[in-house]
Amino acid sequence: MPPTFASATPADVGTQTVAALGWRSYFTDPALTRLIEMALAHNPDLRTAVLRVQEARATYGVQRSAQLPTVGVGLDASRTRTPGDLSPSGSAVTANQFQASVGISSWEIDFWGRIASLNEAALQSYLATDAARRAASVSLIAQVADGWLGLREAQERLRLAQASAANQRESLRIFTRRLEVGAASYLELTQVQTLLVQAELLVAQMQQQRDARRLSLNTLLGDLSDGSTVATEANTPLDDTMIAPVAPGLPSDLLTRRPDVLAAEHRLQGANANIGAARAAFFPQISLTAFGGTASTELERLFRGANRVWGFSPSLSLPIFDAGRKRANLALAEVRKNLAVVQYEQTVQNAFREVADALSAQHWALRQVEVHQRALGIERERARLSRLSYDHGASSFLEVLDAERNLISAEQQLVQTRRALLSSRVALYAALGGGSHDVDETPPGPTSASPANFTRR
Repeated sequence: MPPTFASATPADVGTQTVAALGWRSYFTDPALTRLIEMALAHNPDLRTAVLRVQEARATYGVQRSAQLPTVGVGLDASRTRTPGDLSPSGSAVTANQFQASVGISSWEIDFWGRIASLNEAALQSYLATDAARRAASVSLIAQVADGWLGLREAQERLRLAQASAANQRESLRIFTRRLEVGAASYLELTQVQTLLVQAELLVAQMQQQRDARRLSLNTLLGDLSDGSTVATEANTPLDDTMIAPVAPGLPSDLLTRRPDVLAAEHRLQGANANIGAARAAFFPQISLTAFGGTASTELERLFRGANRVWGFSPSLSLPIFDAGRKRANLALAEVRKNLAVVQYEQTVQNAFREVADALSAQHWALRQVEVHQRALGIERERARLSRLSYDHGASSFLEVLDAERNLISAEQQLVQTRRALLSSRVALYAALGGGSHDVDETPPGPTSASPANFTRR
């Protein structure tokens, strides 16, 4: 791995790493914080991931129980009658039998590690599922944050378009009056009308985009309402400082922080454990059945010492011909392990690519914001000068029309670029693995078992 991320430059990154920041510290907007909390509590995809964790945990509990014997208590009673023709005495006999016992039934003694390997595979499957749940949480947080930024961008662009349309309506009123008194031509009036139509069209487009983004955000939140409250809170303009840049840290940290990388690693370890179980299947399977208790023909004498019974039945089994099934199972386990290796490598490569893409996007979006800010200042001055020149008769209204059209475009582009910068910071936060300690606060359901309680055997 490279010692540093090539796209990281001191001017584009902050001083704090993702490891030191949870999402509550990174996303400081109170409205956004509430939305993320709502999504973590109600998003159906995340709830499904939580249930997958509970399913894997229960599966591990079932597999782990195979390492210990199953002890059962039995109480039997029988009453039989033997006819005289079958009785040694020639007379009919009625007999009672009562028995109480404690026993172990077919407990496999794990001499070769087969059950331990299956237990390890089940544990790794659980840990991989839990890491996948954390990856889903990080992804959901990033999607909500990016959706919130998109909604605020649409709201701000709509506000600019509405202000522009209001200005053009006022210009239309003035030029209509000028036409009535003969101070303006009908051509100039149609040019003002054209600019107003373009502004109103932009307003309609931005209203549609705002509603689409609001509904998309509501879907992430698991909210079936119209989202009017969310739209109201998104009226504040975007600010470059609302999401601070973070330091990417060392590339090697990515392997221990990204939940999807950890999930792929656990799947690889589980596939390797399955190879151990497949190899152990070539050795004899030794099992034990045993019981001890008491028996009597009369219930009141059942628990007397002289009536003790016991049984001990070890068994050993080794199929001598299975048509190559065990070898095929071993080959299958080895192939699946090799697949897990490739998938792990792909996951790591994808993680590095996402970090590099986010760093590059942040770097160039920051430069574009600076350029667009200068361009907006220039367009504002140009619009002012062109209007002043037209009022003094030194230029045609076409120059005013062109200057105002460019001003509207510059305002819209600055908002878009500012949102792109903030989105790149959200993407970088997610690509670096997010704030894992805050993500782990997502309740996974019943906490009777957790990774800390599991002992590898």
